Amino acid sequence: MGAGIMCLPRSAEGLPLVNAPARIAALVLALASATALAGPAVLLSPVLGRPESVTLHGRVLAETPHGSTALSRNLRRLAARNWKGARVEVSFLGVEALVTSGEDGEFQVTLQPPKGRTFPVGGHEARALVTGASASARVEILADTTPFLVVSDFDDTLAISEVTQPDKLVTNALLRDADTQKVVPGMAGFYGCLGTDAGAVPAFALVSGSPVQFGPRVGTFLARHGFPAGFGLYLRDLGPGTLSDYKQPIIRGLLQRIPYPVVLVGDSGEKDPEVYAQIRDEFPGRVRAIYIRDAGNSGDAARFKDMVLFKDASSAAEHAVQGGLARRACVSTAFPPVAPQAGAGVP
Repeated sequence: MGAGIMCLPRSAEGLPLVNAPARIAALVLALASATALAGPAVLLSPVLGRPESVTLHGRVLAETPHGSTALSRNLRRLAARNWKGARVEVSFLGVEALVTSGEDGEFQVTLQPPKGRTFPVGGHEARALVTGASASARVEILADTTPFLVVSDFDDTLAISEVTQPDKLVTNALLRDADTQKVVPGMAGFYGCLGTDAGAVPAFALVSGSPVQFGPRVGTFLARHGFPAGFGLYLRDLGPGTLSDYKQPIIRGLLQRIPYPVVLVGDSGEKDPEVYAQIRDEFPGRVRAIYIRDAGNSGDAARFKDMVLFKDASSAAEHAVQGGLARRACVSTAFPPVAPQAGAGVP
């Protein structure tokens, strides 16, 4: 049981009856006292790759975060100590490399196939091994025929996080998990219909402010709610240097390594419109469309110049059909017309 927070008065829903600053302070105290229950752990992120190279990244933790509740699991994910200097053996389709984890336990390595060969297109397993722990992750090797790349936000774009409301944000971030955090209605259907036909579907990269320690939680959430398989996960390495402008370097790197047209999807709650406008300016001709879910802070129309601001995923999907980015038959199935209720409109 997390120390501090469990002693607070609670509402009928089981949530502490305090304002946001006090509640955050109590959670920090709980986080500081959260202890791990096992040995080291490796976090290896699913990624997108090309036949000629794959860049793998992850983090080594000195202790495996466990917990019996969503709160204790999430606190321990964030509080787990990083393992600096760990020797990490990374392998992918017979290609191996040995790297050393950095200051925050992070590691990154680019692997290339043997001379004269390429990595086969499709989903394959990569592995990372340290003394006492190992992990595997999916690598999606993209074909030259991939029609475009979708770069997507997570919080308030795919999952309801309520980032603009600190009290609710704490609840969604720490008191919920992959099984209890709510999904944005219709977004899995929208993403599942993207592509020129069922055999030519886009690649998906999730670039999010969610911390890298939440990678397993995010991956489970996507699978549970039926989002397309093969997402690459590019989450935030929390620290003073990533309080802002952390998405642009990741997106730039993706667009430099993956030379496809791109569709950008985010929300209006924070800075996605500004970040995506900057990327559009930096990569002229590459951005096919920008979709922004209305999650508040949407009063200034200038923020959304030449973007699609939508409240319901069905309207984004319809726009994508019109722009040749989604399949009409799929969208019609995913978003069937709502039949009028009997007697509706009768005085």
